[in-house]
Amino acid sequence: MKLNNLGANKTELTLTEGTVVFFSYRTPVAALLPSGRYVRTAKKWSVTTSKHINQWLGPFKDSAEHEPQEFFDNIAANA
Repeated sequence: MKLNNLGANKTELTLTEGTVVFFSYRTPVAALLPSGRYVRTAKKWSVTTSKHINQWLGPFKDSAEHEPQEFFDNIAANA
């Protein structure tokens, strides 16, 4: 596991199996899965969290699939 601070209230956690989880504040809200698929939370958070997600996803922000917030909570809980 590797923790990477990306700036104020933005953190990336790389898990041993290759999943990369993006946190805005302390909440997991997006991920890059080992398959190469980008996913983002379907839950509506604050404007700032939405901005953080879009910045992290970069050119993949429009093609990232939406998953329920529980999907990201489960990844983080099992890290």
